[in-house]
Amino acid sequence: MAKAIQITAYGGPEAMQLVDVEVGNPGPGEIRIKHQACGLNFIDVYQRTGLYQNPLPLKLGMEGAGVVEAVGEGVTHLKAGDRAAYASNPPGSYSTVRVMPAKTVCKLPDAISFETGAAMMLKGLTAQYLLKRTQPQGGLQAGDHILWHAAAGGVGLIACQWAKAMGLQLIATAGSDEKCQLALEHGAAHAINYRTEKFVDRVKAITGGKGVKVVYDSVGKDTFEGSLDCLRPFGLLASFGNASGPVPPFAPGILGPKGSLYLTRATLFTHIATREATQAMADDLFGVVAGGQVKIRIDQRYPLAQVAQAHRDLEARKTTGCTILLP
Repeated sequence: MAKAIQITAYGGPEAMQLVDVEVGNPGPGEIRIKHQACGLNFIDVYQRTGLYQNPLPLKLGMEGAGVVEAVGEGVTHLKAGDRAAYASNPPGSYSTVRVMPAKTVCKLPDAISFETGAAMMLKGLTAQYLLKRTQPQGGLQAGDHILWHAAAGGVGLIACQWAKAMGLQLIATAGSDEKCQLALEHGAAHAINYRTEKFVDRVKAITGGKGVKVVYDSVGKDTFEGSLDCLRPFGLLASFGNASGPVPPFAPGILGPKGSLYLTRATLFTHIATREATQAMADDLFGVVAGGQVKIRIDQRYPLAQVAQAHRDLEARKTTGCTILLP
């Protein structure tokens, strides 16, 4: 038996319940993992509220790290006793033990702790596919300006550091002076408090009126139009979240007069659809973390049983950096 967080109906944080679940042996292509730490992400909120719908009842959580207890037939890259970490579908990481598909689970290097592994996989792989695989026309070169919304969050602080290592000039937005300072301390070249400044005007001033090559936007509804207005001709808006709500329907024709812009709605799970792609992206992430170019900042830790408070704090923008749950 194991403990897991489950919902039987979509709703607020109170919809989550700590329940006993039976965990069997892994089948073909699966592993059984005992968690040492679990990651908290905004996608968990989207799934809890039903913005992203899944069959109910639903066990929550997309990210974790622990020790492999058993492997099923056909699993060759992991064995019992291995330290491992993952970002993976289906949800279920908010648990003490689970059986899950093995293809997106990676061996965790000894130099990286379980807490860091649980905090960084979904967020770090997200930063990796955005900065390395979701690029504007002509790619990104050292010295290029990019705009990153919500830069003081878990994904954002990783991106600030990684972008600096790539030689990029990252312009960060955040909702307070303290969060702006945090982004600057983690490698952002500029920071904009969107509550007190118009970020479009500041971006134009910083770039000499040219705009940026790419905007990485996890905020959604509140920043969408402004993000488009920050782009130079042929620029790319990479939308990858809906923290303020989903972007409402719009006419694609607006992209033409704004500069023949490109728009993509990206998701991590397309990029980690194969074992080979997952491992290549994870190796890139492990390399910059173990090498010190990217430090994973864990600012909040909650017992698994207090997951409702963790969700409340995340939705109220009270968190910075990464948050983990401890089984």
